[in-house]
Amino acid sequence: MLDNLPPNRSNPVLSVTELNQVVRGLLESQLPLTWVAGEISNLTRAASGHIYFTLKDPGGQVRCTIWRNKAQLLGFRPENGQKVEARALATLYEARGDYQLNVETLRLAGQGRLFERFLELKARLEQEGLFRPETKRPLPAFPRRIAIVTSPQAAALRDVLTTLARRAPQVALTLFPTPVQGEGAAPQIAQALAQASAAGPDLIILCRGGGSMEDLWAFNDEAVARAIRACIPPVVSGIGHETDFTIADFAADLRAPTPTSAAEQACPDRQALATRLENLARGLRRPLENRLRQWEQRLDNLAARLPSPGRQLATRRERLDELAQRLVRARRQHQETRLRQLQHLAYRLDHQRPELGARREAMDILALRLGHAWQQRQQHWAGRLQQAAQGLRQLDPHAVLARGYAMVFDAAGQAVRDAGELNSGDRLQVVLARGEAQVQVTQVAPPREAQ
Repeated sequence: MLDNLPPNRSNPVLSVTELNQVVRGLLESQLPLTWVAGEISNLTRAASGHIYFTLKDPGGQVRCTIWRNKAQLLGFRPENGQKVEARALATLYEARGDYQLNVETLRLAGQGRLFERFLELKARLEQEGLFRPETKRPLPAFPRRIAIVTSPQAAALRDVLTTLARRAPQVALTLFPTPVQGEGAAPQIAQALAQASAAGPDLIILCRGGGSMEDLWAFNDEAVARAIRACIPPVVSGIGHETDFTIADFAADLRAPTPTSAAEQACPDRQALATRLENLARGLRRPLENRLRQWEQRLDNLAARLPSPGRQLATRRERLDELAQRLVRARRQHQETRLRQLQHLAYRLDHQRPELGARREAMDILALRLGHAWQQRQQHWAGRLQQAAQGLRQLDPHAVLARGYAMVFDAAGQAVRDAGELNSGDRLQVVLARGEAQVQVTQVAPPREAQ
């Protein structure tokens, strides 16, 4: 036992730290993992997840520690006053020199054999790979049919039904009744699971309320674990309370701490989904409305830049009136110019004092020729003016429309000249001599020369 002492040296005095290290080594090497029975007192749960308590009996007590990773695997919630059996390693907390037990696992007194069987089965199935995370089936996001495997008299069933009715009343529920406690319950649970899987639901909920380890023992059966893994749809377990762990929980695809939690995790809340859909719809609607306003504004700008046929006709009519006025002014100016030339010639003739008789006769002839030429010239310009006016009237779109013709524009506002450019169902704008009409093409015929 003295092998753990530090090597001999000239000064045999040990420091406190060295002494505590030696004592700790002696305890851990000479006293292996041991089951110790006693009553829990002074229990404290640290924020780190570790559990500290005192294990006592009428003749003594010892400090105990359960580290967080071990505490998470306990099958119940330790409380003051509980009679328990702890599998622990004796050690020494060197900082204070306190002797304590580092607890590996904890069980309620009287459940030792059951708990050992539980650990043995869990270890064997775990080694077999039955609990591997990669074998877990994902839960459907929106299940339509859920099978419930439990006892019809169980309070857990009412909790599950109430929760599902509130969160997802559209989901179809099917109960596969089975005893959840007592002799022979495990095979019946396995059979109910097989029947539920064969019915083809999207999800299976396996649940029951809390109880002692003996009450929950049917869910620590190997047949139940294998039946869970044999199910086609995923299985959610909600067995007992938050601190209760069974073999069925490890085999299930998802372990819920309570039956109510199992129902909550089995399907999403309809109200929450509706709210989320409304938010998504609102997020989609806003950019669409903005885009629509932008296109409407662009359409208004294009419409403002596109002149209407009526405005074009009015512009052409104003241009025609202007040309007619310019023609009348040009004729008047020409007449006035000829008259001034005639007056000038008469003035020159009068001042030269020619022979009046011959000159008068010649002047009469010239006057007659001039009158005749002027009349011809006037008729010529009047004819050209009439031709120009007739040409202008032929170019007047209103004159063409008045004869029964019409102007046809497509949806882009372009004039339609070829029926081959049209398709059945196209919408057209027809401008008549009086008013407009919106029409739709029902049939397109080829040109007559192509027939």
